Amino acid sequence: MKNKKKKRTVKSILASRMVVVIPALALQIFWIIVLIRWLTPYSAVIGTVLSALATLFVLYLTSKRDEPSYKILWLIVILAAPVLGALLYIFFGNKKTGRPLKRQLAAARKRMGEPPLQDSRIIEAVEADDLRVSQTMKYTVKMSGFPVYENTSAKYYKCGEDLFFDYIDELKKAQRYIYIEYFIIESGFMWDSILDILTEKAKNGVDVRVIYDDLGSFGTLPSRYNLELIDSGIKCMKFNPFIISVTGRLNNRDHRKITVIDGRVAFSGGINLADEYINKVQKFGYWKDIGYKITGPAVNSFTYMFAEFWNGFSLESIPRKFIEETAPAPEVPDGYILPYYDSPANTYHTSEVLFTEILAKSEQYAWFYTPYLMMGDELNNAFIRAAERGVDVRIIMPGIPDKKVIFRISRSYYRPLIEAGVKIYEYTPGFVHAKACLSDDVTGTVGSVNLDYRSLYLHFECNSLFYKASMLSDLKADLEESMSKSREISLEDTKGNVFHEMVNVVLRLFAPLC
Repeated sequence: MKNKKKKRTVKSILASRMVVVIPALALQIFWIIVLIRWLTPYSAVIGTVLSALATLFVLYLTSKRDEPSYKILWLIVILAAPVLGALLYIFFGNKKTGRPLKRQLAAARKRMGEPPLQDSRIIEAVEADDLRVSQTMKYTVKMSGFPVYENTSAKYYKCGEDLFFDYIDELKKAQRYIYIEYFIIESGFMWDSILDILTEKAKNGVDVRVIYDDLGSFGTLPSRYNLELIDSGIKCMKFNPFIISVTGRLNNRDHRKITVIDGRVAFSGGINLADEYINKVQKFGYWKDIGYKITGPAVNSFTYMFAEFWNGFSLESIPRKFIEETAPAPEVPDGYILPYYDSPANTYHTSEVLFTEILAKSEQYAWFYTPYLMMGDELNNAFIRAAERGVDVRIIMPGIPDKKVIFRISRSYYRPLIEAGVKIYEYTPGFVHAKACLSDDVTGTVGSVNLDYRSLYLHFECNSLFYKASMLSDLKADLEESMSKSREISLEDTKGNVFHEMVNVVLRLFAPLC
């Protein structure tokens, strides 16, 4: 495929998308109008019935075990507009909208078999070293279904440019398969360089598969791009096609970043496959992002994650031999790693609980990278409690926002955190897209999870918990370097008049929808 000769502007890509999406939306609006006109003669009776149902709906919602601030938002919406509010909740706020996706994944897991089992000796070794860490690990294993590994090495990348160099090198070494799954793919230097290798590898018999999120790549890829890749010999699937998900699963996106090559190496982190992530183009100053590469048995979990999605949502399965094989261990063991993924259909939110656990066990410090700061009450309170008991809690945020409204909402969370002792830094060179945390030099996470409602409750995400891995020292050095290039936000910076505070209250109220 001569991809470089098919350069597309954002305008042309959006135009091609609109041709598909607008008729679907128009059809739905038409049916709603028809339904309203048909029911108009019975409006009084229907209004009474719906008001009663809305009351029952509110009672049901208050009884659910869910994030309090998330429930409060929907309660206000439903009480203000019972019919519209209930419909909005059913389509966009109710986690049951993700159940069809969960059923497909469960069916795939049943065909594939469960993820690799936990080696009890590994947990026992961690327990002998630190009981509290082992408890957090066991709970995360239980919630996610993925095990803790030892004998795995990890390399940290403090920017997309560094990762890209090794990424290309590893792709060229592929002999059997390449599995790629990203939220955003965009034509440009980065993706074109990758695509040239993928096309050549596919011609030479390598099993090349690509998953991208259809909504995440809405403005970067045309609607039929998956078919273009298939025509070039690359197996491709777009996750949760936008035209289908308009009615119910719009919020359940695949925000994961995964590449697995021959079962021997895996890449993950926050870096998507687009030029801004390697600073070939700069829209919001310097794009600060991070990632990592692992080798060893933990690669198996990433292979399984990708295969579970592929087998769950495509018509053709990945060969079982690729899923079941075990990657060789590196010569020098390097701490412990627990890779896992979050699902919006889960009852418990794995990453939110994990971050809360890390804050609870921190004794000296807990430092975080995040591009967005819109947390639920439980995690927000965990930050406050840790800071109030004397832990050095810090959050690094962007200095230049990519979305001004979202940044404004994020800033509305600053004041109570700073009052409790949390230090917040804004990265002056540009936009921070990194997602990570580090505690007491020994425990940390790197992945795709933002500290916002979408990542914590609505998206599919992947994350890795590291314990006593050497790459954590590189993460710490990078955090310190970023803080040296950042401006610490003072309490004075967060002060405003009464109107400003009222706006903050309203913005925070609607944060779960952003």
